[in-house]
Amino acid sequence: MKIAHIALIISVVTLAFKCRPCPETELIKPVEVDVWLTKGDQSVLLQKQSSALSFDTIKNAYPSIEVDEAETFQTVDGFGYTLTGGSVEVINTLTPAEKRRLLQNLFGKSTEDIGISYLRISIGASDLNASVFSYNDLAQGQTDVSQTHFSIASDSALVSMLKEILLINPDIKIMAVPWSAPLWMKTNYNSVGSSLFPVYYSSYATYFVKYIQAMKEQGITIDAVCPQNEPLHGGNNPSMVMTADQQISFIKKLGAAFQFNGITTKIVCYDHNCDNPQYPMQVLNDANANPFVDGSAFHLYNGDISALSTVHDAYPDKKLYFTEQWTSSTGDFGGDLKWHLKNVVIGSMRNWSVNALEWNLANNASFGPHTPGGCSQCKGAVTINSSTSYSKNVAYYNIAHASKFVPAGSVRIASNIAGSLNNVAFKTPEGKKVLIVENDAAVTTTFNIKFNGKWVATSLDAGAVASYMW
Repeated sequence: MKIAHIALIISVVTLAFKCRPCPETELIKPVEVDVWLTKGDQSVLLQKQSSALSFDTIKNAYPSIEVDEAETFQTVDGFGYTLTGGSVEVINTLTPAEKRRLLQNLFGKSTEDIGISYLRISIGASDLNASVFSYNDLAQGQTDVSQTHFSIASDSALVSMLKEILLINPDIKIMAVPWSAPLWMKTNYNSVGSSLFPVYYSSYATYFVKYIQAMKEQGITIDAVCPQNEPLHGGNNPSMVMTADQQISFIKKLGAAFQFNGITTKIVCYDHNCDNPQYPMQVLNDANANPFVDGSAFHLYNGDISALSTVHDAYPDKKLYFTEQWTSSTGDFGGDLKWHLKNVVIGSMRNWSVNALEWNLANNASFGPHTPGGCSQCKGAVTINSSTSYSKNVAYYNIAHASKFVPAGSVRIASNIAGSLNNVAFKTPEGKKVLIVENDAAVTTTFNIKFNGKWVATSLDAGAVASYMW
């Protein structure tokens, strides 16, 4: 009996030991990497690959992109588009069910959605509105210095859509920018070009204050404003020229007006091309304007994306924003995919931008609406074809490869550029790592992703883009 009893005890202990998890086994469990792919020939469009990748230590001779979460850079505000009045107009032609489906896909956070987290809107009309208007239009010769007649009623459709979007994503950040001041405040009473009369600087600051307050009354928080869209381009309709000296003078008035009225909306200077970083640096160099300025905004129709780092290096305490880049109706999907991922998404992030925005969210099949003289070739991220049909264009995928995986609050972390593999890496608030890679080569490229002493080999077709998450 004693021997049998001892044998039974030994059997139970042995069985328990075999069933207990082995610490070494837990430690070597492979980390799996999910892959989402878009190809330049459109054969694959933001498609999750069926097989996940796994990190290991099997050596090879391929070039490596090494991701290092110990080295951190800027915190991300978001990715998105400009929601123009024209975008609102065409989206509103969809049936209620299709409209809900589209907005959910754009701004939602489910596995099927792309999670847009940042929008830019116009204060008054942009050139992708059907007509030109401001929030205080008066007959020539009339003035309203106190902005008594100010009203956002002309943008009621935009306000309504923003409310719908906020129900889907209440945390979305919104930047607002005017294309022009009301005509009676300008030197030529014309929606195209000219400048703001200096005598109206304080009145125009009141215009901004009333705008932010009116939007707040509608439940819409404006996170940031720029004094002027493309201040050195006076040929658009609408448009207004604002030199660096003029912007400095206006920002002093605007900052003081915000301060007096308890407004915490950020003021972002410049909002124009990368070929003139001297403009924002001149604004930031002004001792009285500088404290009011949160940072500088850029487009990339001229210049190089590295201009953002030039400004960052001179003023490291100020933020950088990338706020606009269009895709053309005559453009090529594959070419636009490569260029925009390389410059707008990856390039802006590697040069300290806190956001990356493409231009127009939506338009119709004729690339409208737009003002007389406004952009007639600007292609939206989405084309509304009919009340029940819409199509997704290259700008949709350009932004989706970041917005879907990199939420606001993510932090850029270090990653090296390996040959033609342009890339940028992030750590999300949940601790996930995201690597976005664009293969700029003319051939398929095989490479490693290295992280924490392990690596995984993968490949990308020429011109393809992939978002890797683990």
